[in-house]
Amino acid sequence: MRGTQEAPIAQEPPWPSDGTLDAVLAELAGRPALVPAAEAERLIRRLAEVAEGRAHLVQAGDCVELFDEVSPAATRRKVAQLTGFAETFEAHTGLPTVTVGRLGGQFAKPRSKPVERRVDVVPGSGVTRVSWLPVYRGEAVNDREPSESARTADPARLLRAYDKAAEIHAAIPAGSDVFTSHEALLLGYERALVRRHGPEGVAYSASAHLLWIGDRTRAPRGPHLDFAASVANPVAVKLGPSAHPADVRALVDLLDPHRTPGRLTLITRLGAANVHAALPGLLAAAASHPVIWLCDPMHANTFISGCGRKTRAVDTMLAEVDGFARVLRAHGTHPGGLHLEVTPDQVTECVPTATAAEHGFDAESYRTGCDPRLSRTQAAAFVARAAAGFAGVTEHVRSGVLPG
Repeated sequence: MRGTQEAPIAQEPPWPSDGTLDAVLAELAGRPALVPAAEAERLIRRLAEVAEGRAHLVQAGDCVELFDEVSPAATRRKVAQLTGFAETFEAHTGLPTVTVGRLGGQFAKPRSKPVERRVDVVPGSGVTRVSWLPVYRGEAVNDREPSESARTADPARLLRAYDKAAEIHAAIPAGSDVFTSHEALLLGYERALVRRHGPEGVAYSASAHLLWIGDRTRAPRGPHLDFAASVANPVAVKLGPSAHPADVRALVDLLDPHRTPGRLTLITRLGAANVHAALPGLLAAAASHPVIWLCDPMHANTFISGCGRKTRAVDTMLAEVDGFARVLRAHGTHPGGLHLEVTPDQVTECVPTATAAEHGFDAESYRTGCDPRLSRTQAAAFVARAAAGFAGVTEHVRSGVLPG
């Protein structure tokens, strides 16, 4: 079931073959841990409460973090937003809430295509010129600027990603009890930051408290799941519309062989139209493991607006959250919480309804590095609405009484 070193690595950037990547990874291997193993162990204990139905989990933050936006003030604002989410959930449900940020390392993104189309108008001629550029893959790989040189994968950016992640971790206020996470996409970077801990030399990721494997890289015999299986941190896997119960059975056996509460989180991103049909089979496939179930209502509900920008409709996303909670309630399973892309800024990237997307967006208010995020006010209202819905579900699960 374990992957192999020779297996192709999905979503691997086209790094140069001149040896610079190896040199960068060797330097990263000698740098200090960004997070101590003891904190990852503490997070597993907190997450065990979620797995056992005694707490909730809110995991949220930027779609992709941008180097230029990293500052102590920005980190404090993001932590404050996460803390507010926890307070909202606790007020509605009466249960403690664990907060995990998409924070301090979310510098790489999987992409559906390796290139993107660019159309330019030749000055003075009115003639359009079409070209193809490497796709933007996040600050750890290349730059958003639409030029061939900026979009060339640069291993040196991995060192800057580490430095920026270190700044963020150092700026998280003491006592805030916010943990960090990111997608374990760039396996060279992740492997270089594995550290051994304790007398038995247990392997822990030192890049974040929790790592997740995305829907595009969760092949049961692939190297990303193999990496997740090799570290003792809590880990998560995203499950999109193509997820099959057989896939889930394979990955829970691989990632949680000892059935440890808090070790494994499954994040569903099925889409509002699919959640009722697809989720029951996935629940059944993992029923023998104490996994946490989170709802990511954003990724499978993305669409292109009339003005050509990616967006998400809040009412559609809430419909997926509602469907998620209803299905889990019907199966007597605890709804663990939410996985969201948010910002503490007052942006305009998501819209109230799908029809509202036709009105277009103010370029100054659409600032995401990749996918649309809920704004400060949208996120606060969204979390309150979801927590109120989960509160009824939680009460049924805790009492052992399910509605007819």
